[in-house]
Amino acid sequence: MTVDSLHPGVLHHVVNTLGWPDLRPLQRAAIEPIRRGDDCLLLAPTAGGKTEAAIFPILSEMAEGQWRGLSVIYITPLRALLNNLHPRLEGYASWVGRRVGLWHGDTSAGERASILRNPPDILLTTPESLEAMLVSAGVDHHTQFAHLRAVVVDELHAFAGDDRGWHLLAVLERLQRLSGARLQRIGLTATVGNPDELLKWLQGADDTGHARVISPDAAAPGVPELTIDYVGSVDNAATVVTALHRGEKRLVFTDSRAQAEDMATALRERGTTTFVSHSSLSAGERRRSEQAFADARDCVVVATSTLELGIDVGDLDRVIQLEAPRSVASLLQRLGRTGRRPGSRRNMLFLATREDTLLRAAALVTLWGRGFVEPIVPPPHPRHIAAQQLLALALQEGQVGTRTWREWWGDLKVMEDGQAIFDHLVEHGFLDTDSGMAFIGPQAERHFGRRHFMELLSAFTTDPEMTVLLGREEVGSVSPLSIATHLAPDEARVLVLAGKTWKVTSIDWRRRTIQVVEHAGAGRTRWAGGAPETSYELTRAVRDVLLGEDPPAEMSRRASGALMRIRDERADQVASVGLILQRSGENQTWWTFGGTRINATLATALSEAGFEASANAESVIMPVTDVADMRGIRAAIMEGNIQANFDEQALDGLKFSVALPMNLAIQTLAERGTDDVGACAVLDERVIVEQL
Repeated sequence: MTVDSLHPGVLHHVVNTLGWPDLRPLQRAAIEPIRRGDDCLLLAPTAGGKTEAAIFPILSEMAEGQWRGLSVIYITPLRALLNNLHPRLEGYASWVGRRVGLWHGDTSAGERASILRNPPDILLTTPESLEAMLVSAGVDHHTQFAHLRAVVVDELHAFAGDDRGWHLLAVLERLQRLSGARLQRIGLTATVGNPDELLKWLQGADDTGHARVISPDAAAPGVPELTIDYVGSVDNAATVVTALHRGEKRLVFTDSRAQAEDMATALRERGTTTFVSHSSLSAGERRRSEQAFADARDCVVVATSTLELGIDVGDLDRVIQLEAPRSVASLLQRLGRTGRRPGSRRNMLFLATREDTLLRAAALVTLWGRGFVEPIVPPPHPRHIAAQQLLALALQEGQVGTRTWREWWGDLKVMEDGQAIFDHLVEHGFLDTDSGMAFIGPQAERHFGRRHFMELLSAFTTDPEMTVLLGREEVGSVSPLSIATHLAPDEARVLVLAGKTWKVTSIDWRRRTIQVVEHAGAGRTRWAGGAPETSYELTRAVRDVLLGEDPPAEMSRRASGALMRIRDERADQVASVGLILQRSGENQTWWTFGGTRINATLATALSEAGFEASANAESVIMPVTDVADMRGIRAAIMEGNIQANFDEQALDGLKFSVALPMNLAIQTLAERGTDDVGACAVLDERVIVEQL
């Protein structure tokens, strides 16, 4: 098909309303397979026109095929992205007389009631909101979803790498059964390392249908301008941003919410117009920041990964990365925020405040220069999601057959251990049974029944936070850690949130609220959260940088000098012909550069063999062992005999684990926390022993 194969109304508005003389290569290539009903993965960099590539042919089919009722669901991982897309998709749908609805956690009761009375043709939503619709007594889901034909999943890579993706697939299978026909599945994603596998995963239980990865060659975007600097502190980073880029619109990414607040405060102290965006700010506060930033010119927005995805924040001049992202894919997403204006160039300035993040920035750019992008690998064995889905189905249908429940998911991998989990739910009172039917039992009510089973709707665990209020207006939320410290009698408790300082006037622990007033002094805010994993590939790239490989980026004199010093100081930890094992007395440090998961596997194997060991991404610390011991450890790993000990807190981090048999919950954690193949590969590498 050609561009002329679009519906005449769509084509007319593309030319006359948008003023486009032609479509982009991706958009042209997507027309035929989408209109034919193929499952598709549309692959393009940020701002590559993926939304239009999916929607234009869908609207054409909708108009010419006379689709009726709610026929398309458009899913994104973030409410802010839905809000951003809504007016654009509303405009496109109006070209052929169709409507678009918006349903997420911030949608008012009145708007929801209107959608249920008069369903739109396209619904923008999140997986959690879909789940809420399915289990709600106020939604006739059998009628509401009876006419579904297609689902579009935007930012697919943001789902597929964690349990949210498995939850999404399971919900889609239930929707497909309600519609009575196979749903066409269209995924939109930026560059990933394994697109074919990702599309097959998106197809769910029935992956035999026609499927196409659509990623046509496009004009090269040009070599980006990458610069790495070493500044030593957040204050120094703020000075650099203020001095170097006056008059420009800048987006600063940070490692954490706390660092975002610190950076925003430092920038405002230097007279720079600054906005903040992160997940613990209220929806209203985020919207105000993003809108003000989109309309402004000489300003900065400081953000965590909340602005990494496809939210439009206007025409950017600069992307600045404080420290370094955790993956090449993330680097590409953030880099793609710039270079959209004709004649402009993609750019990123790394400002490292620590030696480890300087190394990580250099390693990431090195991987990018090699053309490497991480594959997206869904976490194995989502047994806890199976438990959640069985309970959600019982809520949705009121009751479900003890022998027919599997029909809702077919051969979806989520349900590989489904029968054992179903039997456990019945045996322990999460499900009651009568006359061959199962329904919600007292234990499900006890553990998940609060607020109409709200905790059952989301696949991810969030730490409890306290809501910060200025009068009746919500500013955002903070961890209880921020207010848990003891103060002197005359000392004020001061928080930093939304780039401003606030003095705490009262705390209501029962309602989990904090009342504040604006304050002129310094403050500090904390949030819970551990360090993310570091991959094998990134850690090995760090080793390559230590061995002398230079990243394909401009290095400031400060960064070059710091890197030379780091290489000199750590020269005894790396060798080009093997891995260094440093012995000191009764202990030794094994510089594996294996990454978080491989090294954790090695440390667990050593501990189970009777050697006390600990690990980080770069090394394993252990007592001195001989070669025979290491061979035995390798054999134990190969035989699958490594079983880490998990405390109750670790099990709590696996949401819905309370509804799993204990052995399956522990097995799930063990499988997710180890890399047996990678650990054996490291054990097979040559070891160079050095005495300290």
